[in-house]
Amino acid sequence: MPVAAVGSSSTAYWYLTRATGVVSLLLLTLVVALGVADVARYSSPYWPRFLTDGVHKRASLLALVFLCIHILTSVLDTYAPIGLMDAIIPFHSSYRPFWLGLGAAAFDLLLAVLITSLLRARVGAENWRLVHWLAYACWPLAVFHGLGTGSDVRQTWMLALVAICVAVVLAAVWVRVRTAESVTAGTRALAVGLPAVLLLVLAVWLPGGPLAPGWARRAGTPLKLIAGAHSTVSTGTRSR
Repeated sequence: MPVAAVGSSSTAYWYLTRATGVVSLLLLTLVVALGVADVARYSSPYWPRFLTDGVHKRASLLALVFLCIHILTSVLDTYAPIGLMDAIIPFHSSYRPFWLGLGAAAFDLLLAVLITSLLRARVGAENWRLVHWLAYACWPLAVFHGLGTGSDVRQTWMLALVAICVAVVLAAVWVRVRTAESVTAGTRALAVGLPAVLLLVLAVWLPGGPLAPGWARRAGTPLKLIAGAHSTVSTGTRSR
């Protein structure tokens, strides 16, 4: 849906929001894939274990940095009524509350990992590990958030990137199941079943959701923004 950009600064924020959102998803996919595949246990004379640990930690920090920039530019952009609290409190926003809320929930999970990692000695290894594993849920939340609110969801390159991210995580799950020393039948079924459910949900939801006409209204975009999109004519436009 074409919507006129409100000033050059708003347009810059919009481009930054889009770019940092995509980079955040790519970094988060890398972090989740490395963690799920448990590649930290592998090492060789040419690639010691500490290098893999370093990649995992630095990718996690970079993902959080880009996510913070993504949130900041979303708040500063005057197009949509998104406040700072909307990025922290899930389902609090008046702009696409459910889909924006998924992004807020993913951000909260990442913050929980960061805080418990800094306080690992106080919270204990078991509690830290529990929070760490729960944080993997931020990846599917981020995927659906991006598809539900993203401006580029109908672009071929964006759908290809999402497909690649899903394929990478699925490959990581397959590696973990195949190489784990002791995996019960229930755990194996769960590991295979959850990704299969994710693929099925995406295949059913996308054609009638973000890829279908009228998604902005059904996603929860305020009617005044939709009306403004139809009534404004400008050379600088954005697609929502």
